[in-house]
Order: sequence, then C-alpha cells, then structure tokens
Amino acid sequence: MSESAGVQQGSPAIGAAGSAPAAPGAGGTEGSGATVGSARIAAKKAQLRSSPRPKKLEKLGVYSSCKAEGACKCNGWKSQNPPPTPPRTDQLPNSVNLLEPCRSCSHTLGDHVTHLENVSEEEMNRLLGIVLDVEYLYTCVHKEEDADTKQVYFSLFKLLRKCILQMGKPVVEAQESPPFEKPSIEQGVNNFVQYKFSHLPSKERQTIVELAKMFLNQINYWQLETPSQRRQRAPADDAAGYKVNYTRWLCYCNVPQFCDSLPRYETTQIFGRTLLGSVFTVMRKQLLEQARQEKDTLPPEKRTLILTHFPKFLSMLEEEVYSHSSPIWSENFLVGSTGGQIPIHTVISAPPVARPLYYSTSPVSVDPSSCGSVSPARKTASALEPSPGGQKRKPSEPIPHDETKKLRIVGDIPMELINEVMATITDPTSMLGPETSLLSAHSARDEAARLEERRGVIEFHVIGNSLNQKPNKRILMWLVGLQNVFSHQLPRMPKEYITRLVFDPKHKTLSLIKDGRVIGGICFRMFPSQGFTEIVFCAVTSNEQVKGYGTHLMNHLKEYHIKHDILNFLTYADEYAIGYFKKQGFSKDIKVPKAKYLGYIKDYEGATLMGCELNPSIPYTEFSVIIKKQKEIIKKLIERKQAQIRKVYPGLSCFKEGVRQIPIESIPGIRETGWKPLGKGKELKDPDQLYSTLKTILQHVKSHQNAWPFMEPVKKTEAPGYYQVIRFPMDLKTMSERLKSRYYTTRKLFMADMQRIFTNCREYNPPESQYYKCANLLEKVFYTKIKEAGLIEK
Repeated sequence: MSESAGVQQGSPAIGAAGSAPAAPGAGGTEGSGATVGSARIAAKKAQLRSSPRPKKLEKLGVYSSCKAEGACKCNGWKSQNPPPTPPRTDQLPNSVNLLEPCRSCSHTLGDHVTHLENVSEEEMNRLLGIVLDVEYLYTCVHKEEDADTKQVYFSLFKLLRKCILQMGKPVVEAQESPPFEKPSIEQGVNNFVQYKFSHLPSKERQTIVELAKMFLNQINYWQLETPSQRRQRAPADDAAGYKVNYTRWLCYCNVPQFCDSLPRYETTQIFGRTLLGSVFTVMRKQLLEQARQEKDTLPPEKRTLILTHFPKFLSMLEEEVYSHSSPIWSENFLVGSTGGQIPIHTVISAPPVARPLYYSTSPVSVDPSSCGSVSPARKTASALEPSPGGQKRKPSEPIPHDETKKLRIVGDIPMELINEVMATITDPTSMLGPETSLLSAHSARDEAARLEERRGVIEFHVIGNSLNQKPNKRILMWLVGLQNVFSHQLPRMPKEYITRLVFDPKHKTLSLIKDGRVIGGICFRMFPSQGFTEIVFCAVTSNEQVKGYGTHLMNHLKEYHIKHDILNFLTYADEYAIGYFKKQGFSKDIKVPKAKYLGYIKDYEGATLMGCELNPSIPYTEFSVIIKKQKEIIKKLIERKQAQIRKVYPGLSCFKEGVRQIPIESIPGIRETGWKPLGKGKELKDPDQLYSTLKTILQHVKSHQNAWPFMEPVKKTEAPGYYQVIRFPMDLKTMSERLKSRYYTTRKLFMADMQRIFTNCREYNPPESQYYKCANLLEKVFYTKIKEAGLIEK
C-alpha cells in the first residue's frame, strides 16, 4: 500500500486516546495528518449543510438522474459555468437558479431534483453527507496504487453513488455480516485478563485493566498492511484468508471513520483471533520499538507502565494468541464461582474506569472486578525458540473448562462471606509481595525472583541450537554461557559431555538471563511421543544462589511443558540435588510406566531416578501467591468463627450422675464450632445385607494387583522386629476369617481393620519402598468401593 493511500501499517501514539488513523488518501499513518484529514471532511460537511436550500439542490443535482419527460438518460446535472480549477478566492460564488439548463442534456436543474421537493431538511443533509463521501472516495480511487485497496474503494464509491440516486441508506452487501468471529478480540482480551490475573490485589489488577484498554485502543486504530505487502513479508501465511479480513476491515472499520455515512464498527468487536493472530507479531514489534523511541518524551507516571509493564503484558498475551490450547478463545469461557461470563460493553459507550495511573486511553471495556496478575516473561520463555513449520505451538487438546475456569467453594462457606473477607484483607504484604514482604520468614522461595522478573531485572528464554536455521548470534552466546555455568556448577560432569548436550539440536535449555548474561538454566529433552521430558542439567551460578531463581526456573519450565501438553518430568538426581528436586514436587514414586522411558533416558551411576507429574490447572509461576492468599482467607475465616463461638458453656454434670457415654453432638456448643460427624453414611441394619456388601468389597480389594503384600500375616523371618514396631497387626486373610465368623456387625469395624493394614504398612516401611506405594494405591481402591456401596458419603 502506498503512503498516499493512508492504510500503511502503523499505530497511533502509545497510550494516546482517540488518535485517528490515516484517512484513505490523506497520507501518513497516524497523528496530525489523520486528525487534520478527518477534521477537514467534517468541516466541509458542516459548511455544506448550512448552505441555502438552492445550493444544496445544486449539489445533489449533480448526482441525481434527470426526471424530465422523454426518458432522459442523463445521470447528473452539470453546470454551464463550472467553477475554475483551482477556485479563485476573490470570486463570489454564483447564485443558483433551478431553471439553469444542464450542460449535458439541456434540461433544467429543477428537472433533476423534482424528487427532492418535499424532502425534509434532515434527509437532505444526510444525502449531502453521502455526496461528500462519494467525492472523497473518488479521490482515493485515483490516488490509490494498491489494486486490492483500489477495488474496495471503488466498490464503496458505487454503493454510495447508488444510495444517492435511490435515496436509500448504504448497506455493505457481503456473504457474512459483523461480527465475523466469536469470541471477538475484545472478549478474548477480557478473558485473558480474567484467566491470568484474577488473583491479584485490586491496585495491581487495575494496572492490568489499563494495559488491556491501551492494547485494545491500539488495535482499533491500527492500520493493516495490504495483502500484497503481507505476501512479500510472509509468503507462507494464508493469503486468501487475510485478504478477506483486510477487505472487511476497510469496509466496516477503516473507511467509515471518514465516510461517516457508512456504518462503522470497532475492529476489536467484529474480528477475533484470526485477524489478531495475523497482525500481532508485527504490531507488538512496532509498538515496543515506538515506545523505546518515545521513552524520553513520556511523562514520569506513564513511563513505567509503558516501558516495563506493557511489554510483559504483550508477551503473555502473544502466547495465548498463538496457543492452540488457550481457553480464552472458547465461546464457553466461564469465570468466577458462579460461572458467569465477563460483561462486555461497547467501546464507544463504556463507562470510564477509575484509574490510579494518569494517562489517557479510550474507554475500551475490560471488567476491572475480574482482572489479575502477570507472570511477565511467559512468552519470552519461547520467543527465541525455533518453531518448525512456522507454527507457534504444538496443537493440543484444550484443558476442560470445568477444571480450569470454574472456581468452586467446597463446603458450607457462602460466596458472600468469602467476598466480605476478601474486602477486609488490606495488608499488601499478606497478598502479593512488595519488597517489604521479602523480610518475612514465611515468604515463598520464589517471591524475590518473581518480583525481579516483574521489574524486568531477569528474563527467561527457551533456546536451543538448530541445524535447519541460520544461527542467531545472541542465542549462540547464551548457549556458550550456559555451557560455562553447567561446567562450573557441575564439576563432576565432563565438559565435553555438557557441551555436546547443550548444543545438541534435540535438547533445549530454559535460560535465566540477568543484565544480558546467563546466570542459570535447565537443559532438557522432550519426548512427546512418550509423554515425558528428561531434565539433564539444572544449575544457577554460585553467586546468584539462594534467591529463589532455581524454584522460579522450574516453575517456568512446568508452565512451558503444560503449553506443549507434556505432563511428566524424569531426572536422575545426584545426592546433592535430591533435596532441590523434592522441593520442586519430584519424588521417587515414578508415575510414568517403565516401558515408556526405558531405553529413552540416560542412566547415571550413583544417581536416583525421580519424577514429577504436572497438573495443567495450576499456574505454577503464581502458585505460591495463590496459596498465600488462600491461607490469609482461611485465617480470617477462622478468626471470624472464633469471634462467633467464644461463648463459654458450663461443664457437663451428667457423668457425676452415673452416665458413662453421651453422643458427641449433644455437647453444648459443639455444633456451633462447625463440627460435623465424619464418615457419615448408610448403616446397613440387615446383617445379611451388610455381610454381602462387605464380602463384595473385600473380594475386590484382595483381587487388586497391589494387594499381594497384605494377603497374609507378616512372617517374623521376613521382617525382623516387625511385631516390636506394630502392636496391632492386620491382614486380608485375618479380615476374611473375621468376616466369615460374622465379626463385622457394623461397617465401622470393617473399615477400621482395613485402615489398620495401610497405617501399619506406612509406619514400618520407608516411603520409597514398594510396600508403601502398594498401601497408598490399595487404600484409594478401598475407599472408592466403600463410597460406591454407599457406606460413606461421596
């Protein structure tokens, strides 16, 4: 697209409100030229609408077909004395005479405008507005050099010309009418803010709202590149799909901003993920470059928001734009405990949102009550990663919304009480840490690292060597830095081996960057077909340790793998690393079947195989913040409950009168504390029915593959000292004999014996033993069967 056409890709000033885009044919991409063009068109329309009625008829007659008898084919009145070009300023305008003949057909001006004799002034002014729009589009058609854009201008020119002749209202004829995709960009950004940031305190949440509004405002005034420009820049992209969206954007969003006789829509309200994905990468790059160029002219209160927070906001949003599994683009995206959808208002009429940061944005709607937090470098973790086939992510099934978005309160605590307690928590150190909270003994391990990342002190990038793409100098420098870090921190590992794996194209490394240099990283190899990733090296340089970097590194790695639909880690940890991996959720209880990893991972002598199973519903980089917030809520709820139950009741006197036992629920005040009978379920009164039910359950337990250690009493020769440790042994053979002799007259006796089997096993055996694991697995099976039988509540 030529510059004169005014639709060259570009943006208004960062954070500016209501900046008009370049008018078609006005020249320039933003700023003053566009504003002047819009103002000039509006001034012309106002001047023409204030003219005397004969002057208006003359203007409309130019575009009105002749109505004289004899089927005149003249399609517009032409003056005998056309004004000079350019018009002379010293010459007064000629008075208009309805009897003046047309230069083309010789019929009078009155013959051309007979259909306008009884038209109201309001309707005439509307038609005059269309006339000026037609003239403006005529100029655009002749100035425009791009064929696709010229064709759209000409189609709109003919449409408006037809509307004048028929005195109709312009309606763009298309196979589809707006909106073209759901959810819209605006709704998707609302969902993104809700999805990522809903747990932040209100002040930080409001900052995210402002960033979202700024971003939506930029899109509404963004000038799309022409299809021909895009083909040159990205020949592999969907050219046909982009051309369709570009045409729609011109017709419904761009041209109507100047030709106001056409219906106008906001880009963010009628387009969705497809258009956003086609422009986001270039748009982000240009916005950040523009922000860097204008940093010295930004007001102080605006500088931090734009230079620090806005880039991180865009990085996180970019990941959701290109992720196939992102839930924010689902029409069924639900949030909050009630599962309600975020309210969306129109961009034009949305009420202004109270803002603590003083800069101007147009009131694009983002629901401030449901916004939240950032893990700023989430996109940077993959920004430099080579992506095969031009795809941003590996397609994967989306996480079910019932698991990720519906926040449920389990128990009897009403949501109103939760909201009331949330409102009373005003101490910022109890929620999300400013720096003062780092002095607390209860600060999370990764809190300092998370704050440094939020301030831009540290960054995270997933990088790797490639044999198919041209080497990137910065990536190669970082890979060399990682090789140095691993070599210094892992002295027992051969340097040649470290170098080979770090530069192996099959391995990738999550690198931790501080002040432009590598200070740590995790080298790993993904096995998507087997459903796991092997962690090979993990280290942080010695002078940067004990700052939470190791924990934050691992949390970023977990989120990166959730995005790639790999939910298991395996690693061989040496004696010095076992403690670290345990803190990161690893254990010796391997969830991956041995057949999946045997022959795939390297076996290290003297090291311990450890595994970690990821939960796709957990935002790991913000997990400690969420837990801290939950603890504070529980603490406040307990304090409230304690204040309600501080009534002191007199002691029980019934025992002095000879009563030996009373029901727990009869103790005065016990129910007020929130106590409820545990394990309440259906007690089978029929002995035969109870016997049959318990027999079925016991048979299921005995036939399970993990029941073999508990089938018979433990032999003293096999477990020396067992009976000195375990005072009340139990096994499945003994339980079968007791069941046969009708010992179990109640379900509680049966459940107590079964539970004793599991408790004894865990007390005698270490957690990493096979017996310990069998007890845990069999216990789950047992309680599942008990619930299915209705003996305890589900």
